[in-house]
Amino acid sequence: MASYRDLLTRTKAEIDEIGAADARERAASSEPPLFLDVREREEWEEGTIPGAIHVPRGQLESRIEGLLPDRSRELVVYCAGGSRSAFAAKSLAELGYENVSSLTGGFTDWKRNGFDVETPRALSPQQRARYSRHLLIPEVGEAGQQRLLASRVLLIGAGGLGSPASLYLAAAGVGTIGIVDADVVDDSNLQRQIVHSTERIGEAKVLSAKRTIEALNPDVDVKTYEERLTSENVERILGEGWDVIVDGADNFPTRYLVNDASVWHDIPVVHGSIYRFEGQVTVFKPHEGPCYRCLFPTPPPPELAPSCAEGGVLGVLPGIVGSLQASEALKVLLGIGETLRGRLLLIDALATTFDEVSVKRDPACPVCGESPTITEYVDYVEFCQAAGRGVAS
Repeated sequence: MASYRDLLTRTKAEIDEIGAADARERAASSEPPLFLDVREREEWEEGTIPGAIHVPRGQLESRIEGLLPDRSRELVVYCAGGSRSAFAAKSLAELGYENVSSLTGGFTDWKRNGFDVETPRALSPQQRARYSRHLLIPEVGEAGQQRLLASRVLLIGAGGLGSPASLYLAAAGVGTIGIVDADVVDDSNLQRQIVHSTERIGEAKVLSAKRTIEALNPDVDVKTYEERLTSENVERILGEGWDVIVDGADNFPTRYLVNDASVWHDIPVVHGSIYRFEGQVTVFKPHEGPCYRCLFPTPPPPELAPSCAEGGVLGVLPGIVGSLQASEALKVLLGIGETLRGRLLLIDALATTFDEVSVKRDPACPVCGESPTITEYVDYVEFCQAAGRGVAS
């Protein structure tokens, strides 16, 4: 009967091994390998090779295909001393991974040589429990959840769209959420604005939303701006460093203002709009796709674009559109999936249909085009009124 030592010796004879110095040299090359840490979580939290992904040895076979579908990618597997990684390298080869080696001497030898080490930020036990379903998704995982916790999202409006978007972004663990809204809670809001409640009628919407979000997730820091977004305050607010803007504005002057500011600050915008049974969602990513002005060079006349207060809205529709906005924002923050950039999603809740329109960037766009003619904030109210009168702007 073979001993553990015999089994380890036999396994090492069947795999490729690489020393710490050679591995470091490969890491600095133009096509570096991916380092795979198979130690236990407690070991990994004490320090790891920069850029390594972590999968404990006991979970390797069940998780690696989801994390790394490309079996041709060069892998350097390591543990503390080189034993667990040897067995892991053999298992990976049996799973069809073509270019795998085990780090001789493991992390101990790497560290002993004085090579770079990073200490990963670890989720607390409470956070691991709260976000456990995210941690199971390969596209999110612990690194993605850490990214969400460090992210900053600015919501324009705490109304029909801002309500569901704010709740799902907070539940997902977006660390900082800013809310811009000058209104107070009204009883007519409660049919769709689910972040508010009856006892908060008359309370500022930003404060009401802050209370609900912080009760939902104490990890989230809510920054409130009890003011209407204008040309005078947009630089101050956007200058606080936001990763994504979720636009739930209900008027054209604010939408054009948000668009222009986002282009100049290079901040992606997840746009949504609703009316009666119809909704629209898209993503504007500055300099990589169209902006709002590419889609709507001028606003439509008021009679063709009445507000929800004038035309009504099905109460559940903002929940659908706002949730889609939250989903798009999370994809932008995580850098995963295919966003709605360059695509306008059209939702008809009455017919239960989802249609899509391709939107191209306009080279002649006055803001994001090749030769922009609008380079500073304009009087957006006058711009929209002029367009409504049929006057070119």
